[in-house]
Amino acid sequence: MRMRVIAGKLGGRFFDSPDTTTTHPMGERIKGSLFNMLGDLDGQTVLEPFAGSGALSFEALSRGAASALLLERDKRAQQAIADNITTLGLTKKATLVKANCRSWSDTNLDAQFDLLLVDPPYHDMQLSTVALLIRHLKPKGLMVLSYQGRGPAPTVNGVVVVRTRLYGDAALAFYRKAA
Repeated sequence: MRMRVIAGKLGGRFFDSPDTTTTHPMGERIKGSLFNMLGDLDGQTVLEPFAGSGALSFEALSRGAASALLLERDKRAQQAIADNITTLGLTKKATLVKANCRSWSDTNLDAQFDLLLVDPPYHDMQLSTVALLIRHLKPKGLMVLSYQGRGPAPTVNGVVVVRTRLYGDAALAFYRKAA
């Protein structure tokens, strides 16, 4: 499936999502809304666990983020991300790590980011792993979690929900880490 970067330096450029059922690309309307709410990303560092196609990192980089680290365990998704990084000319700003989130987190305890863009598979939210990722959030950093829009935002220790948005069957929760 073809996807596109919505706005910024790479706005209008297309890239491919992996041919796999293990990923669920975020809809363009939700992605656009997310990044409009995030606002200025100049100089921010981004972690995208459960990267899928890398769409969220590519959008963040297009809108001024300094760097993005993409974590993905699915081999077809890894290949799509690697190809997309090259196609979009992001080899100096985007780094793909071929690993699952938990094992990467356990071996990179000191890694810190301004923004976590967390979009796990809806059929396997892995909330214990999502909660673990908070340790990679800088003080006052922001984590955005995409989840099925049924019920309240999942509770995650160490952060406070500062905003939620519902989009039919999908939802976004914004979590802020204390100083």
